[in-house]
Amino acid sequence: MKKILALAMAAAMSLSLAACGGGNGAASSKPAASNPPAASSTPSGSTGGGTQGSGFTTVEPGKLHMSTNAEFPPYEMLDDSGNPIGIDVEVAAAIAEKLGLELVVDNMGFDAALLAVQNGQSDIAMAGITVTEDRLAKMDFTDSYATGVQVVIVKEGSDVTMDNLGDYMIGTQLGTTGYIYASDTPENGGYGEDHVIGFETGAVAVQALVSGQVDAVIIDNLPAQEYVKANAANNLTLLEGTWVEEDYAIALQKGNVSLMEAVNGALNELKADGTFQNIVDKYITAG
Repeated sequence: MKKILALAMAAAMSLSLAACGGGNGAASSKPAASNPPAASSTPSGSTGGGTQGSGFTTVEPGKLHMSTNAEFPPYEMLDDSGNPIGIDVEVAAAIAEKLGLELVVDNMGFDAALLAVQNGQSDIAMAGITVTEDRLAKMDFTDSYATGVQVVIVKEGSDVTMDNLGDYMIGTQLGTTGYIYASDTPENGGYGEDHVIGFETGAVAVQALVSGQVDAVIIDNLPAQEYVKANAANNLTLLEGTWVEEDYAIALQKGNVSLMEAVNGALNELKADGTFQNIVDKYITAG
């Protein structure tokens, strides 16, 4: 059991997984938040068009707080001014608009982003989040909006292959399913904790590969392509094939049924009217 997050957008939307361009999200953004805003049960009082929230509640009246880890291009990353942008940010902004809310992006570590939604400190979490049994026990999830594929980055000429990966030292991002699966016991399909090092971000894991601290990095496909391009001078490459495929969905606090229904309804409207695909096409070019 392994994890591959190749950012092939949901099966319903045929996409090629080519590298991305840029774009500005319509979100109101905040700097990295180590202390997300305190939760509030005050009704949002949505007044916008599209999907109306009938009695749903949000952390802050009139706003939809999204916790994320802006280290996952093209889904979420920072622009030159330090503002979060990307597919997830723009999709969340479109959902907020349909609900008559203003999007606020709270950027933080990946684990913190999940905890924020669990603890009611954010309304939704989007960060290429895979639906797993363990996470389902702690959070609720919308319908899937994308298929993730994880791949393996190595140095050109490396002896590492998909078949012997467990014989080498592997780098991953802490908190991701790549880390969880790879560090699991061999009996469960992993390689064991002795063969895996977790890093704060994917970029740090890739730098550990460049410096020789690890022999390979397991990471989602589109970020992997970006990291390989950014490190062209270091002769990095992707192993052929995928490591694992999974579904991405939006996470919400467990039990907030009315908000779940509102967000899910807005998401499906965005898929149906082509808005979702238009956002994707800004960041991922087919071909």
